[in-house]
Amino acid sequence: MSHLSNRKSPSASAQERTLADLKPGQRARVVGFAESNPLSQRIMQLGLIAGAMLTFVRAAPAGDPIEINVFGYSLSLRKSEARMILVEDVA
Repeated sequence: MSHLSNRKSPSASAQERTLADLKPGQRARVVGFAESNPLSQRIMQLGLIAGAMLTFVRAAPAGDPIEINVFGYSLSLRKSEARMILVEDVA
């Protein structure tokens, strides 16, 4: 089963982007992954699955890594990892 099946077409939502594009305080919903590989599998095991709501908490002074809050816990990711995660804005 490919986890790319959760990915929407670029025209599906003008607000869809990657987790790396978010700013501190912004909330988003995970919609899928840009690619399916062992790293995306590990990220899903950490709770970043399609439909998960998250909040971008902060980025390190140099911008990498970033901290997010998902399911009530904090998670740090590299920017390269965050670029693999497709999200859509939520109010």
